[in-house]
Amino acid sequence: MATSEASVTRIMVAVNESTIKGYPHASISSKGAFEWTLQKIVMSNTSGFKLLFLHVQVPDEDGFDDMDSIYASPEDFKSLKSRDRARGLHLLEFFVTRCHEIGVACEAWIKKGDPKEVICHEVRRIQPDLLVLGSRGLGPFQRVFVGTVSEFCVKHAECPVVTIKRRSDETPQDPVDD
Repeated sequence: MATSEASVTRIMVAVNESTIKGYPHASISSKGAFEWTLQKIVMSNTSGFKLLFLHVQVPDEDGFDDMDSIYASPEDFKSLKSRDRARGLHLLEFFVTRCHEIGVACEAWIKKGDPKEVICHEVRRIQPDLLVLGSRGLGPFQRVFVGTVSEFCVKHAECPVVTIKRRSDETPQDPVDD
């Protein structure tokens, strides 16, 4: 018996790339939030849920990662935009592929901007039943300097929010990395 679209629980999962250099994959926190959602919420009821993956890309001030923009040409910017889009698609492909392997319906999209603002805007626009976010589990001192998207979303998103803290054995050498 097919589940109607109206009776499906829609869960938005905000995902991001790892910040660890040379590691162009989903962040530890994003993978953890996704796996937690599958294990604790979806479980074996794959037809009762639809996962909505949102990746927010943060534009650099000058458009470059670790490059001096003094030598930039218009072609450099086109190639960087293309590279950023490809990286975002690669990230979402990981989650979408996994969903299809286990039979969970899903959608995925990329937005640009400040992650906390964009996530809350997309929650208002899409109106999911639940928002799931990974959290690095930073201490109070680190939060002052880095800030946290998850704390902002807990306070401002217009739906229930679950934050999944990464396990201590998953913490990289620099806990700000993810």
